[in-house]
Amino acid sequence: MVLGGGGAKGAAEIGVLKVLEAEGISVDYIVGTSIGSILGGLYSIGYRADDLERLFCSQSWIELFTDETFKGGSIEQLLDSVVTVDDVVSFDSLPIPFRCVTVDVKEMETFVIDRGSLSLAMRASMAIPGLFKAVNWEGRTLVDGGLLNNLPVDVARQMGADIIIAVDLQQNKHETRDFSLKEEFGIGGILDWLISRPDWKIYNENRADAEIYINPELDYDMLDFNEKEIVEMIAIGKAAAEEQLDKIRMLKNAD
Repeated sequence: MVLGGGGAKGAAEIGVLKVLEAEGISVDYIVGTSIGSILGGLYSIGYRADDLERLFCSQSWIELFTDETFKGGSIEQLLDSVVTVDDVVSFDSLPIPFRCVTVDVKEMETFVIDRGSLSLAMRASMAIPGLFKAVNWEGRTLVDGGLLNNLPVDVARQMGADIIIAVDLQQNKHETRDFSLKEEFGIGGILDWLISRPDWKIYNENRADAEIYINPELDYDMLDFNEKEIVEMIAIGKAAAEEQLDKIRMLKNAD
């Protein structure tokens, strides 16, 4: 399973997980970017959809993000408090094998975390440039994985997944063009990237490669973390998954 990034819109991913649980569909692998890495990481160690819903609704996320921006450490403290495993040699040893997608800003390339501190890995995956401090990881400087790979179906394939359910929170779709962020990463390059988004190429390839592609219609902002909107987005995610129940039930029959 692949959970994309999108801030508060990640609540819709909880709705999708609710449907899978109701249908008795087990998740064999899970990959996440940004908010998807937090939900995916927690799901990989035993949290279930209702647990994630309670966590989403119980936190003052805007205050948490504000503290993180100006003071630092707030999100990491939260993640440390909810992650129930110590540092692990490999994320393959978790109840559900997990991968956390980040970007190495020194090399300007995707970096996939597959071992070590789960809470720090999740924090790195959502280190939005310009908003949150980057994470130092074994000599690398890591930021939000959505910068280059916001729907990492390719990472799930590399793990060995044969059938992939991908939950895409992105609302706007764009055509792609050739672009080298590493070569053009200056002021002009950054502006060009913001306009052209070279990550669209891999994004479009990844969404086409998923056997079950779920793209809930979410007219919300990435910071819409109040409880009313969270509950609405969970319901939208649930409805989007239910539209694909025939495909989802085929997975169960295949097992």
